[in-house]
Formats: sequence, C-alpha cells, structure tokens
Amino acid sequence: MKSLKPKVAIIGAGIAGLSCANHLAEKDIHATVFEKSKSVGGRTSTRRVEPNLSFDHGAQYFTVRNPILQRFVTDWENFGVVSEWKGRIVKLNNKEITSTEIIPRYVGTPGMTAMAAELAKNLEIMRETKITEVKHSSNQWTLLDEAGIEHNGFDHLVVTLPAPQTAELLANHPIGKIASSTPMAPCWAVLVGFEKKLDVPWDGAFIHDSALSWVARNSSKPGRDATKDCWVLHANAEWSAKHLEDSPESVIHQHLESFTYAIGENLPAQFYKTAHRWRYSIGGSFINPRDLHDESIGLTICGDWVNGGRFEGAFLSGITAAESILKKAI
Repeated sequence: MKSLKPKVAIIGAGIAGLSCANHLAEKDIHATVFEKSKSVGGRTSTRRVEPNLSFDHGAQYFTVRNPILQRFVTDWENFGVVSEWKGRIVKLNNKEITSTEIIPRYVGTPGMTAMAAELAKNLEIMRETKITEVKHSSNQWTLLDEAGIEHNGFDHLVVTLPAPQTAELLANHPIGKIASSTPMAPCWAVLVGFEKKLDVPWDGAFIHDSALSWVARNSSKPGRDATKDCWVLHANAEWSAKHLEDSPESVIHQHLESFTYAIGENLPAQFYKTAHRWRYSIGGSFINPRDLHDESIGLTICGDWVNGGRFEGAFLSGITAAESILKKAI
C-alpha cells in the first residue's frame, strides 16, 4: 500500500528550489515554495532597466556536463528559453589576452531569469514571503513569516537558502551545522552602459591581476539588444569582502578604474551605471546528499553551495532533494 503523499514546503525559489518543486510535481507531489523576493531565480537574475535595456547581474552563463540537465537544456532551446552564447571568452593577465577552453556556454533568453520562469510554471509560489522561523512538532513543520503569519501542516521541509541563512534558520537542528561550517563570499557587481561600443576583441574575460574577476559584454548574448553596449563587472571575493560596506558610488568608481587598467585604455562615457551587492555569492563544496537529509523529521537541505557552487550543481541538488522525499513517499 502506498503511503499518503506528503505536503512539502520549500524555502527559496532559486534554481535548486524550483528544480526540486518541479521534480516533485512530475511525480504528482505538491510543494509550496516560499520566496522573499518578487521574482524567482535567485542569482540567475536579470536587472531590467527599461524594455530594451537589461543586465544579467548574477550568474553569467552555465555549462552542462550531466545528461539530466542536458535533456532540460535541449527542451529549453526548443522552447526559446535558452541559447548558446557564442561570444569570445578570454583570460586577461596584466593586459595579456589568452584564449579559454572552447565549451558550450548557455544563457537564458531574453535574460538569465528565463530558466527559472520556465521551471516555475504551474508551481505554487508564495512571493514576497520571507520565512523567519521554522518549528517541528508532532511530525509536522510550521513556518513563520516576517509578517507573523503561520504556514503549517507540512510533512517535509526543504531549505534552499545560502549557507549562512540556512545555518541561521536551522540553528536548533543538527543538520544546520553543515551550513554553518560552509563559508560563502560576497560579490560586488557593477552594471554599466557605454555611449559607444568598447573596442575590445572579446565579449567576456576572466581577470587575474585585478580587483575584478570577470567582465562581460552583456549585449553580446543572444536575445539582448545589441545596439546598446552593456557590460557587467564582477569583483573578486577578496575585494568584495574587504569593501562589503562601501557605498555603491564608491564601488562603481573603483570597478571602472579597475576595468580601465585591465584593458589598458580609457572607457567611453556611460549612459547608465549602478552597483549591486550579492552578500552570499561565491563558494561551494561537495557534500554527501545523505548528510543533507534527515528522514526522521522530514528535513532536507539543497542548493548550489552543497554541490559545487554552479548553476548545474544547484539544479541537480534540487533533483537529489526531491528524490530523497520520493523514496519515502512513493
């Protein structure tokens, strides 16, 4: 005899949370996803300034190694949700340009949020609902949001937040100790639009002698407006941590100075510039999924930080979390 289907709560509508909920839905198990923001996708984010002006200010692209994700990517390409970014990606070291490994790099179209939006279709997502406390009693979970509203009656809880936030939320549960021992570094991002096209022979670069770790011509990606020269500049973890509380204006100034030095020429005038701070952005290890699942109380942790720190890791972590629930439910 099959057991009753569990009622599942998922905290976080990033790629891991959406992947988990989507996989459960395929097996006819309903999950309620709680998301503190208005939008889904977490760090697969697009800042849309106006209809034809946008920036991918979080995840820049993703690669595929696992056949499970490849099947999704094939479908997403057919749906127009994903395209291969064929821009030239290089390394910059003391202004010297070297090529990188040529591998397929995929982006969402028309922005990096596209994959999350596709995964979120037909899911129950409670947006702008920040969960501040969770309690387990009588074999069920109760979630309390910041407005003081209780959401109860859940048989299983999946937490997909960044490691520090997971550790704080699950401070009273042994499984939360895994999160507390996993550091995550910040990343300051600057988004800039130039009045005229920057004259460099590449579209993205990993930088090795700078406060910047990555720069990309966002407008070179498929589905973007190529008439505007839009760039995303990411600082490295060390610099971002050191300057975590700097003002956005100061960060913008320092990023543009570093960019000028990295390419060895003056930058054109800018028609748009802003900064965004990702407090929890860089980091990730590989943690045994068995250590992330406590069947006795119906609690599972997943996210990019438990599986290598990349888009693919987040996606597969969500599926693994769903499978741990399905083993008991079906």
